[in-house]
Amino acid sequence: MIDVPFFCFCFAAALTASSSLRTLEKRLDCNQLGLNNCLINNCSEKRMVVGLAPIGPDWDAEHVGVWTDKEGPVSVMNVSWKIKADANVFALHGSEINILDTRTNQSMCVQFSYNLGKQLNPNFKMWTFSLDGVEVEPGHTYMVSVFNLPQPENGDVSIRKEIIIPGCDDRRIQKAQTCLENGSLWDPHMTANVSVDMEHRKLSIVVGFEAAQYSERYQVSIQSLRFSSSNNVSKENRTSLNVTFEFGLWQLSQCEILLMIQPFFMRCKNYCWRPEKIIDYCLYYPPRTLIVKAAVGLLVIGCCLAYFLWRACHKVPVNASSPAVKEQPEGFQVQERKRVLVIYSLDHPLYKSVVLKLCAFLVSKCGTEVVLDLLDSTRLGVLGSIQWLDWHREQIESSSDKILILCSRGVQAKWRAMCGDKEVFLKEDARSPVGDMLTPALSLMVPHFIRSASFEKYIVAYFDDICSEEHVPSPFNITVRYKLMKQFEELFFRILDTEKHEPGRVNHIEGLSEEEYYDCPSGRALRDAIEAFHAYQLAHPTWFEDELLESSKLELEQASAEFYDDAKTITNLIAYWVPDSVTSHVKTQESDFTVQMCTSVEFNY
Repeated sequence: MIDVPFFCFCFAAALTASSSLRTLEKRLDCNQLGLNNCLINNCSEKRMVVGLAPIGPDWDAEHVGVWTDKEGPVSVMNVSWKIKADANVFALHGSEINILDTRTNQSMCVQFSYNLGKQLNPNFKMWTFSLDGVEVEPGHTYMVSVFNLPQPENGDVSIRKEIIIPGCDDRRIQKAQTCLENGSLWDPHMTANVSVDMEHRKLSIVVGFEAAQYSERYQVSIQSLRFSSSNNVSKENRTSLNVTFEFGLWQLSQCEILLMIQPFFMRCKNYCWRPEKIIDYCLYYPPRTLIVKAAVGLLVIGCCLAYFLWRACHKVPVNASSPAVKEQPEGFQVQERKRVLVIYSLDHPLYKSVVLKLCAFLVSKCGTEVVLDLLDSTRLGVLGSIQWLDWHREQIESSSDKILILCSRGVQAKWRAMCGDKEVFLKEDARSPVGDMLTPALSLMVPHFIRSASFEKYIVAYFDDICSEEHVPSPFNITVRYKLMKQFEELFFRILDTEKHEPGRVNHIEGLSEEEYYDCPSGRALRDAIEAFHAYQLAHPTWFEDELLESSKLELEQASAEFYDDAKTITNLIAYWVPDSVTSHVKTQESDFTVQMCTSVEFNY
């Protein structure tokens, strides 16, 4: 066969020195049977474009593997393509291959320049070209494209393929420098030494672990229900590190404690693998204490048995046709009917449907009495929003009932507006006969929430599928935020003032878990409402901005004028029995609220 000049041009000049895309030394080979005179130069930025261009190439194969060079193992990618046997092959001047890292946008370009004298190679097979030994990053995804030169004026004859590189969990590459800097071989050997001081009611935990080569600092944290604590520690040329936590036993409401170590490696930074360990501190109680607890437990069990026997003898007949009885979870009995005041924002008609379906689920499935402004509009129109809210708050704080605050985008936006940001007016507030109830609720209840010796009356939650933890106002970061419906069972235990996790056992209520709550009619309606709003959010990314009004006064007056005109006469007739102390008390709270909450109070969870 006639000798054909073959030229290989490598790497675009714009490629930065920090790029991981490069060919390994002595791996780039231009020689093949029938070709010679290989040259390596920079990739040309100007490409010839003609009307009559050759057809596009075909994929041959690609291979991802591990190559060991002088620096150790590295992930490499080999790509091969074929030149179609066609009359247009004689118009071919070369091929160009581009490789793009989709995660970092780093790229490389290799250009082949040649003229072929025959359609097939000396072995009577299609001409095949390959780019071997391209070093790539473990766990990254690359887009590889190849096209022939010159390019056509119209159309795209390039071929493209997405290639995924195995991550550092692949044993072949774990010892690569890139993976080592991500902590691929780090084994912390985490230990926990627990000691209980019953005299002073204190718990001490010493967490020990082995330091990693490429991480200079760590954050060690412990977490329990309604309690968390963390400490930062630096390696400082040490191989073993210890962190001590000390706190009172009264801070813990369950036996299990989660220990977690967050390293900060050179490459993964804040997103590195975090080893975890769960300990049961109740196992470390002194034997004498356990005996006392066992005796107390037996006494409590005896009292409970006596109570159940008494209940069995004096059991009141129950109407089996009642919906609440039909949907009551098996094995669950409510000793006292609880009442819950629901506070929320009217973000959207579909979100209002979600709130109403949740209230129906609380009533029919859980046997809970729900207080909701939309269900008590007559009394609310007579008393006014502040008096209505303050009356219910006082009733709940003087009992064992709860206030449930459902956080959403509207709640966070209105909270920020109260702290000085742009005012927020929602279309659904303008349509509602009661108007915006969230702003007066926050003004009235947040001061009580933070000043109270115990905020057990307040429960903060949000729907995980349609909201996020970012929508929780900062004053509520000091308490537990429940994800609905994932943590609804835990929330209901909170309503009942009962712990799900107790020493030696985990309580469970059938029909309230994330996988079971929609087995009943009210639960299915709630699930459907959540899914409908979630689908709407995906289809309308700017849904919240679309719900905002430029000015509230006109639309609010139009929406509520008829309602408040009817209520005005009633209000004047009964004004004599609304105590003046309620109005003055509320106004005093509103004037103090903005100054104390938005300027001098800061929460960190």
